[in-house]
Amino acid sequence: MKLIILDRDGVINEDSDAYIKSPDEWVPVPGSLDAIARLCKAGYRIAVASNQSGVARGLFDLSTLMAIHTKMHQAVASAGGRIDGVFFCPHAADAGCDCRKPKAGMVHEILRRFDVAPAGVTLVGDSMRDLQAACAAGCRPVLVLTGKGRRTMRDGGLPPETAVRVDLAAVANELVP
Repeated sequence: MKLIILDRDGVINEDSDAYIKSPDEWVPVPGSLDAIARLCKAGYRIAVASNQSGVARGLFDLSTLMAIHTKMHQAVASAGGRIDGVFFCPHAADAGCDCRKPKAGMVHEILRRFDVAPAGVTLVGDSMRDLQAACAAGCRPVLVLTGKGRRTMRDGGLPPETAVRVDLAAVANELVP
C-alpha cells in the first residue's frame, strides 16, 4: 500500500497564526485538493496528521473541529479525492503527550492503523515539528513552502534528508509522474 501523511494547516489549507477556528476559516491552498485527488487516483491512501492545540486553549471545541474536517472531506471529495483518516492532537504544547508533533506518536499510530512500514511513507508539512516527527518515525520528510514553510526554510536547520517542494501539487507531480 502507498501512504502519504499530510499536515493540515499550511499544506492542505491556508494557515493562520490565530488558528483555524471555524469551517468558514478553512480555505484550501490553491492546487492542494487536485493534488490529493491525483494522489488518490494513483493508488495512494491519504492520512492527515495535525496538531490542534486550539482545542486545549479553548479557541474551539471538538464538534467545531469535526465540522472543519467535514468541510475538508467534502472539498477533497468534490475534487475527486478522499482522505482516508484524520489524526489530531488536541493537547496544549506543555501537556507532555506523545501524540503532539514533533514527537512521533501520532505518526506511529497512523502507520499502525494503516499497517505500513515507515520507510516508504512520505510526510508533508510546513513546519520543523512536522519534519522532526517524520524523521523520528522513519518517514521521508518533505517541506512545502506554503503556510509557514518559507519561514521554516529561512530559519534553517532542516533535517538533512528533507526534500523541499513549492507546494502539495509539486509533491504530487513528483510522486505521480
